Amino acid sequence: MILIVVKFTAKPEHADSWLEKTGAFTAATRAEEGNLFFDWSRSVEDPHQFVLVEGFRDAAAGAAHVGTDHFKAGLESMAPLLARTPEIIHCDIPNEGFGPMGELAVEN
Repeated sequence: MILIVVKFTAKPEHADSWLEKTGAFTAATRAEEGNLFFDWSRSVEDPHQFVLVEGFRDAAAGAAHVGTDHFKAGLESMAPLLARTPEIIHCDIPNEGFGPMGELAVEN
């Protein structure tokens, strides 16, 4: 699985509309065959910062994502909204998605 985590810092005037403005890109990415998850979170410490956690089935699915028209359009539409260059973690890991956390198991 390819795991990607990206921190985006929006200009203050775009922070409250960030998720709306990235909505089409998010929906199109989630519809990709090789996408496992594509989840946004807003920082509790910096209201202008959003963290995107992405998972793709494998390197081929990640490469296919970067080659899509909606990826290119998404970057183009996000660029003027940004206060600074995004920060990224990108790694290839042996997992196939999320698994249960053994240290905090809930009994049902």
